[in-house]
Amino acid sequence: MQIFGIGIDVVEIERIEESIEKFGDKFLDRLFTADERAYCDSQKRPHVNYAGRFAVKEAVAKSFGTGIGKELSWLDMTILRAPSGEPSVVFSGAGKEFMQKNKIVSVKISLTHAKQYAAANAIAITGC
Repeated sequence: MQIFGIGIDVVEIERIEESIEKFGDKFLDRLFTADERAYCDSQKRPHVNYAGRFAVKEAVAKSFGTGIGKELSWLDMTILRAPSGEPSVVFSGAGKEFMQKNKIVSVKISLTHAKQYAAANAIAITGC
């Protein structure tokens, strides 16, 4: 196994909260899948969880070297949480195609929240 790429991102939680307040469902539907929305909306402070998922998606895009765009969209990634608390990312659409084309077998992620910030990192791993 080899590292294809690594990525990191930090986002101000307040920035995500303000976007949710200003744009509502238009913002949320553009960036987050139905599963992510269901999870975040079930939490005591949804905006904190949305910020964490935003940071993960940015970190993943950086680990792919693509950014968010044609080869990887916001909705090509779903950030899930296992009962143990471990986060994972599931790919669909262009994200899944990019992984197959580049022989990426897994993407390990980590995220954290503090009072003002959410941060995440991602490591894309190839099978070669």
